Amino acid sequence: MSKAAEIDIVSVTKNYGTTTAVHAISLKIPAGSYCCFLGPSGCGKTSTLRMIAGHESISSGDVRLGNVVVTDLPPAKRGTAMMFQSYALLPHLDLIDNVAFSLKMKGVDKEERRAKALEMLTLMQMEGYATRRPAQLSGGQQQRVALARALITDPEALLLDEPLSALDPFLKIRMRAELKKLQQNLGITFVHVTHSQEEAMALADLIVVMNDGRIEQAAPPRIVFESPATAFVARFMGDHNVISGKVSGHDNGLLKLDVADGGSFAATGELRQPGEGADIAIRTDHVRIGEASQPDLGFTGLVSNIEYRGSTVKLTAAGAGTEDFTAIVRDRDFFATPIKVGDAVPFAWDAGDAIVLGRLDS
Repeated sequence: MSKAAEIDIVSVTKNYGTTTAVHAISLKIPAGSYCCFLGPSGCGKTSTLRMIAGHESISSGDVRLGNVVVTDLPPAKRGTAMMFQSYALLPHLDLIDNVAFSLKMKGVDKEERRAKALEMLTLMQMEGYATRRPAQLSGGQQQRVALARALITDPEALLLDEPLSALDPFLKIRMRAELKKLQQNLGITFVHVTHSQEEAMALADLIVVMNDGRIEQAAPPRIVFESPATAFVARFMGDHNVISGKVSGHDNGLLKLDVADGGSFAATGELRQPGEGADIAIRTDHVRIGEASQPDLGFTGLVSNIEYRGSTVKLTAAGAGTEDFTAIVRDRDFFATPIKVGDAVPFAWDAGDAIVLGRLDS
């Protein structure tokens, strides 16, 4: 029976002197889910994780784990376990004693704690290395030991601070799959901090995109990908073009947007007042090369960069009020009519592919 707990973050703020690192954020992380906090460096995601863990004090607000307010409890009393970015393994101890260390601190007798440690190492397929020391292990093996040590306390939630950042690209992908499998098998709540969009998309049931100490969007990966809440989310996820301008009016339920370079575009979504600033987003893989069905569903841009990616080709062009409008096109479409840097190329999309973006303060 899973003992996963819901994590409820209620109006939590973190101040460092006169600087506010986290601005009164509220979030419910469902019990037994895999949640990824995602955002650029300095956005407040690690501070939030450390406040959930109890390694950082909360300036105001509360954190609940299940029905218990844990705001003022020390880390060991919260029912959480944290795996640090550095792994923080003790170099002078073998793996069994590393994994059993927290049980030793709790006064569990030697035989019992070593038996539990071996059980955890077996879960991580590391039992054959039990008598080795951390320096004799690869990065991926050290990560497994750090996971075993965090899980030995039987936590309701496992907190992971950029756990894959020290690994090479191939190992990252393998360990990503292992983390997801482990979370599903254990059934406990995982909260994972990362700055990698790909990692968050691959792992999470819930992605929490943070920027400047605030939550811009908290939603399942598909919703974050297909319907970014704000211009920041659309740009940070890297799969949307964002066109910014002023609302000129509405037509047939579509918002009309005028941009600085003279173009005009239509988009679906929340209608705004004429003269108001607005952002619209178009998925990069929904842009095609060719003439638009109507003038406000495309433009002609000057190609500034071309990247061959195997099954797709990434084109970057200037136009629509931006220097880096991106189209991801199929290789066969690109090579049917090859394009070179400096060419003027027509780009187009369908009416349903341009969406009006929200604002954080709305």
